[in-house]
Amino acid sequence: MLPLTGSAILGPVPQRPVLTRLRSLFTVRRLLTVSALGAAVAVGVAVGCSQWVRSSADGHIYDAATVPSAPVAIVLGAQVDPNGQPSAFLAARLEIARQLLAAGKVKAILVSGDHGRWTYDEPGAMRNWLVANGVPADRVALDHAGFDTYDTCVRANKIFGVRQAIVVTQDFHLPRAVTLCREQGIEASGVGDSTVRSFKDLWLRGEVREYGAAVKAAADVLTARDPVFLGRYETTVDAAVSRG
Repeated sequence: MLPLTGSAILGPVPQRPVLTRLRSLFTVRRLLTVSALGAAVAVGVAVGCSQWVRSSADGHIYDAATVPSAPVAIVLGAQVDPNGQPSAFLAARLEIARQLLAAGKVKAILVSGDHGRWTYDEPGAMRNWLVANGVPADRVALDHAGFDTYDTCVRANKIFGVRQAIVVTQDFHLPRAVTLCREQGIEASGVGDSTVRSFKDLWLRGEVREYGAAVKAAADVLTARDPVFLGRYETTVDAAVSRG
């Protein structure tokens, strides 16, 4: 019979506490380093894409009085309230478009937004607001598949034949909208709204959101993806412009 040793009697020798703590600290430090590097890369990409958006739109943003004339104003969609009325942000955009038409800066207005469900209709609400505020119905064209800014710009060019336009949205969104439309071959200028800046939380949320949206915009341009829905050519913008 072999003699019993201390290890045989007591079982495996436990790891030393100091060594265990050092290994845990090393693992945590490595995870923190990797996370910090990942965050730095993400921030760098977002800032770079945001700079691309702003530099591409530079020189193409005006106020309503000085913007060069164009055949059509493109109004980007935004939230419609449950009662069917445009939200304050959307109504402010529509008011600018109304003023541009009244001043002879544009001949027609293309309203583009989300109508992916029968119960939610941004373009319809936008047209109703414009008509209720004195815009002739035959000067308004509707894009029911402007599900995001990129889709609106692609469809404005490919589906509605827009080659020159004034893009209308809030100030923080305007550089991206102008850049994306210009990337799609539209000679786009932009007029932005700042009257709803009083909604401080929503405005700040929009400004912060633009960093992530700029990354998506760059990805959309690089991949040249098709919009969610294209469809056949529509003559509604041509007809509305001809009446101007």
